[in-house]
Amino acid sequence: MLNKNNERELAYVVIIDDVIPIEGYDRVELAHVGGWTIVVGKGEFKKGDPAIYFEIDSQLPEVEPFINMEFLAKKHYKIKTQKMCKSISQGLLMSAQNFGWDIGCDWNNTRLFILDDSDNRHYSDDESRFLTKQLGVTYAMPEDNFRKSNKTGDKYGKMAKRHGKLFSKMPFRWLMKRDWGRKFLFVFFGKKRDNNSFPYWVVKTDEERCQNMPWIVNDKQPFVATEKIDGTSTTFTLKRGKGLFSKDEFYVCSRNVCFDKTGAKCFYDKNVYTEMAEKYDIENKMKMLLNEVFTDCDWITIQGETYGAGIQKRDYSIPTHRFMAFNFVTSKDGRWSTHSMKNLLEANDIPCVPIIDDKYILPDTIEELLKYADGKSVIDDGMREGIVFRSLDGKKSFKTVSNEYLMKFHQ
Repeated sequence: MLNKNNERELAYVVIIDDVIPIEGYDRVELAHVGGWTIVVGKGEFKKGDPAIYFEIDSQLPEVEPFINMEFLAKKHYKIKTQKMCKSISQGLLMSAQNFGWDIGCDWNNTRLFILDDSDNRHYSDDESRFLTKQLGVTYAMPEDNFRKSNKTGDKYGKMAKRHGKLFSKMPFRWLMKRDWGRKFLFVFFGKKRDNNSFPYWVVKTDEERCQNMPWIVNDKQPFVATEKIDGTSTTFTLKRGKGLFSKDEFYVCSRNVCFDKTGAKCFYDKNVYTEMAEKYDIENKMKMLLNEVFTDCDWITIQGETYGAGIQKRDYSIPTHRFMAFNFVTSKDGRWSTHSMKNLLEANDIPCVPIIDDKYILPDTIEELLKYADGKSVIDDGMREGIVFRSLDGKKSFKTVSNEYLMKFHQ
């Protein structure tokens, strides 16, 4: 689930939507949370109970209460998609009692919450639900943890934070509200290491999973269905220089990290992000677009996926690396529609994700949607990771990951 900063949370409070029997099994049941199904012990939960849910891709810390659970130790404390008792089980459900916590209810008896050992209330319907950091949950994939630990912020914000007392006063506050003012202050107060900060105008890439928004199937507007590529998120952005002597600023980023030079250290042996910028001549093409086509824009951004050999377990039968764009964003219009993006970028020899269906109507259930995610990749006829759905105007989007793919490539 994504938090308000569009960052993925791995552990959070939920309300059990339903618990149903599994035919042929007397000691377990199938709990439903949103669009997720989780195999649980018989009688462990009932409909309406609050619980703590750990999403797939979670790595649990080897501490109590997790360390006392033998089945977790066998999985090295990793939470993955698996088939149990002829059912798909995704995630882990634990009760408040597992942590020595309590369950409470507001005075009007309408909102349940979990009360932790510091008397903090955790509701299931606001930001208080998130427990990822509190419980020490990390990603099961080393690459994702590398990205998280190397997360960077706005270079001007880092400068201001370092000189907090000074920058809280006038005229520094006034200057920090203006683009030219921030640049002026950076000449005197900025440091070289600040320059690899993530561009503040870029919205980081991450799509919500359909299981966390089961109501989406009620939206019967046409969606563009594109193939989801299993690679590493890559962002290129170009900001126009405003002053007389200012130059356009070009940045190459992973999901969380901005690289200030070609070949800068990243998770991989070779910096695949700057490699893609050079391979497709991205900087020159974006400068042409910004200065000849988007003359009324302050910045433009291309976001996509780098994939191929050594990126993920699925290499798409490619011995090298390739890039496919899935977003084109401008300061004036926001995110473009999929068709408009493809027409623009492919005309400039920048590949885009394959379109599976350009007027797809969502089915009535999440189960049908997950089934649709299964299929062959347009790239090499192998198994595809899933589908990303975008509204025709490009403003609304979400993803559906194939359970078959997860069980084969993400174990």
